[in-house]
Amino acid sequence: MANLCSVSSDTVPPSAPPPQSLPLSSTTPSWSKKQKRTPLYQRSMSFDPNLLHNNGHNGYPNGTSAALRETGIIEKLLASYGFIQCSERQARLFFHCSQYNGNLQELKVGDDVEFEVSSDRRTGKPIAVKLVKIKPEILPEERITGQVVCAVPHNLESKSPAAPGQSPSGSVCYERNGEVFYLTYTPDDVDGNCHLETGDKINFIIDTNKHTGAVSARNIKLLKKKQMRCQGVVCAMKEAFGFIERGDVVKEIFFHYSEFKGDLEALQPGDDVEFTIKDRNGKEVATDVRLLPQGTVIFEDISIEYFEGVVTKVIPKLSNKSQNDPLPGRIKVDFVIPKELPFGDKDTKSKVTLLEGDHVRFNISTDRRDKLERATNIEVLSDSFGFTDESREMDMLSSQRNHAIRIKKLPKGTVSFQTQSDNCFVGTIEKEATLSSPKASSPNKGKEKEGEEGIISYEDCGVKLTIPYHTKDLEGSSPQIGDKVEFSICEVKRTGFQSAVSLKLLGRNSSGKRYLGYVATLKDNFGFIETSNHDKEIFFHYSEYCGDVDGLNLGDVVEYNLSKGKGNKISAERVNKTNAVVDPDCEIDDPVYWGKVVRPLRSVDPTQNEYQGLIEITEEAENQKPTEEKAEETPDADADTDPDPDPAAESGTEISKQETPSVSMMGQVFPFGIVGMANKSDCLQKGETVKFQLGIFGQNKLTMACNIEPLRRGTVECVKDQFGFINYEVGDSKKLFFHVKEVQDGVELQAGDEVEFSVILNQRTGKCSACNVWRVCEGPKAVAAPRPDRLVNRLKSITLDDASAPRLMVVRQPKGPDNTNGFGVERKIRQAGVID
Repeated sequence: MANLCSVSSDTVPPSAPPPQSLPLSSTTPSWSKKQKRTPLYQRSMSFDPNLLHNNGHNGYPNGTSAALRETGIIEKLLASYGFIQCSERQARLFFHCSQYNGNLQELKVGDDVEFEVSSDRRTGKPIAVKLVKIKPEILPEERITGQVVCAVPHNLESKSPAAPGQSPSGSVCYERNGEVFYLTYTPDDVDGNCHLETGDKINFIIDTNKHTGAVSARNIKLLKKKQMRCQGVVCAMKEAFGFIERGDVVKEIFFHYSEFKGDLEALQPGDDVEFTIKDRNGKEVATDVRLLPQGTVIFEDISIEYFEGVVTKVIPKLSNKSQNDPLPGRIKVDFVIPKELPFGDKDTKSKVTLLEGDHVRFNISTDRRDKLERATNIEVLSDSFGFTDESREMDMLSSQRNHAIRIKKLPKGTVSFQTQSDNCFVGTIEKEATLSSPKASSPNKGKEKEGEEGIISYEDCGVKLTIPYHTKDLEGSSPQIGDKVEFSICEVKRTGFQSAVSLKLLGRNSSGKRYLGYVATLKDNFGFIETSNHDKEIFFHYSEYCGDVDGLNLGDVVEYNLSKGKGNKISAERVNKTNAVVDPDCEIDDPVYWGKVVRPLRSVDPTQNEYQGLIEITEEAENQKPTEEKAEETPDADADTDPDPDPAAESGTEISKQETPSVSMMGQVFPFGIVGMANKSDCLQKGETVKFQLGIFGQNKLTMACNIEPLRRGTVECVKDQFGFINYEVGDSKKLFFHVKEVQDGVELQAGDEVEFSVILNQRTGKCSACNVWRVCEGPKAVAAPRPDRLVNRLKSITLDDASAPRLMVVRQPKGPDNTNGFGVERKIRQAGVID
């Protein structure tokens, strides 16, 4: 107690004059060692401020006083007194709480204070008076970036224990002006629950201990972990990524093939690699993967000596999905403390199936990562069969029920459940087979409905027989009733059921009905035929056309049969070109009408469901005639006074009145087909103006538009080398392409010329172009632009004396054959063999 409460005998520094009452010599009786010292607690309790030389407390605010003031730190603070550690000198001074100027509740240990030094009259020892708390100057704390040099060790048991009251410490370093400084730190100085490793990048604040003056790092924050190179073994490879089994922990890590530095084709599962771990999207991935020599990464250590034990748990034959243990087997070993070692399917060295109670010999493998021990290289001891009284065979599976053993995979198609005859038979279709329906009543109920089987009649050894067939056994086109086919007989081995397979069509039934129609569309390898009623189109393939397809044109009359193909779709077969007349009773009216296309043919617009096109009458025949024709038909004023009119004119007038329909045709809509086109290759677009006549076609006596001619006019936008464009809207395009060869009479078109033309559709590309282009009238000629005023004014201002004016320098005067200026003599064509 006396040691803790004693104060230093050091005097005031020489720079400050000592008080008069302060003894200067060590021989003063109050400082004598022989004098009995009064206990500190008694002196503190009997302290009287009035006994001081300055007659009590008279502190000045802001640290101002008549005497010299010092600074220090509150080292100890009790109920009514405390002690101050001086900052400028090694001294520890006593002070009474009454000497503090301020709220005593705010004074704490470690606070900076300013005071004066006085002496106690009773003891003569120096004490602190007139205490004033110094408010610390808050300076912005600078964070410094550095690196961990020596990390605080994880396990302190292996290290030498720290001194009592001290925490384990590490060191960091930072660079300033080319010089490296080192600082210490403790785990309490690290922000957050983070353990620093050597090489980690950090930032921190430099702190100075007020008592010892030692400098250390505090408020340390981790900026970046040191990228450590790890090792592992490639355990799986996918299309663009793989997985590596790490060598430091029992864990797999993902890596992308783009992170592999080397030949990716040479990388295989089982190769040793090294890599760097990075955090991406909150998950660890391996980067900068490089190949290592084989055998570099070792996961486990295998003991040299062998151990013996008894199998207590075997590996189940059927893997359970809920079984997550990769080492389900167990072997009991009689060590000093008996223990069970796990083992897996790959740890058995022999092919003998292990059973419970088997005596085995094995090695112990210890995993370096988690120190897990397991049994490996397991062999059944020879005396094990003596204990179990059983007989076993190698490579055989034993069980109480029959099962397959020694399974070998055969090539596909080796095993067949049915036999097919080598002989081919010829028969006639009596009933057509239908396809299976792809639509089911419910997706969860049963399979799709099977189609009905067909029936073939044939003769075998003079006996007439029938055999079923299905559409899946057809080779080629689908046969119809009465068609002759060739087939083989297939028999199911288990049931003996026979059916016809490999059906090939030999010939069509000649008695089948033949139909007439018109070629409506021609594509690359197929086309469509317009029926005789002009209301539908029938598909046909070029392979079904009997003749040269190049000689087939739009509008040609053809003869064909109907058949059903896949999906029960009707198509034309045995298509022949014919000269037969389809509509012998066709009646065409004489009046010509003008109208517009409301709906084009399906060949022009494949998105529509209807085949026929529609034309709406916009103006009737008499109202739509040209002005010149009307002027010719209108009689002159003198004709009204003619007493003897021409009877032919009167008869013509009567005929025209009879032919003119009494009912207005305005707004009526009439269908049309490929037969109604004046030019079968013409492509009528929606909204185009046409002129046409009306006729009665087909067996249904349907009134349709015929002799349809489009009225197209447009202006030439531009003409290039061998092609050009016309300002005419067709579909989505506002320009129509034409080739120079399509211009009639060899006229050279210019931009702005007004032309008439026809539109054709390219069946292969689906694009329209203009043909039969006629020039109606020439466009305005391009007028040469006048010379700019600045150029005219410059030419007018040029004189012969102007040296900067452009000049024509004549190098040699031209002379003719007779030495006259210029070529005055007329040139003549020289004849071969004649010399002038």
